[in-house]
Amino acid sequence: MSVGFLGLASIESELTPRLVSGLYVEAMVLADEVRAYFDEQGRGDREGMSPLERVSLSCESIKVTTRLMHIIAWLLTRRAVQAGEISQEESINPDRRLGEAADSEAIALDRLPIRARSLISASLDLYQRVARLDAGLVPHQHMISPARSLFSRLEAAF
Repeated sequence: MSVGFLGLASIESELTPRLVSGLYVEAMVLADEVRAYFDEQGRGDREGMSPLERVSLSCESIKVTTRLMHIIAWLLTRRAVQAGEISQEESINPDRRLGEAADSEAIALDRLPIRARSLISASLDLYQRVARLDAGLVPHQHMISPARSLFSRLEAAF
């Protein structure tokens, strides 16, 4: 069965430098807010928490940081494509795609301070938006219908 691919150029053209730059700024600002909260401001919040809640907060801190690192790496790859430093085909290599990040558990989030929940939610939202863009970069396969394939083979045979 034959498979055709859409060109990556049309998909990449939707990722304008302005969009990539805006997402990059958003990710960097969020990363700075996350660092400030978990390194400094969150200390006061942690003092009133149970040991289990502190562990949950630490786990969520790691999840948020991982999400943001994957997002920033993906955006830097998009910038490299736009600058001509790597090809569009190279950019869809699994090593250059958006890395997987663990989801946050709703039960754990309910017990965390409001500011922590807000930052976690923002990181999830940004990650989901970038994941949709990343998914759009994979060449879509168009399957030729079995009837058309059979018809083509019959034409070739006669």
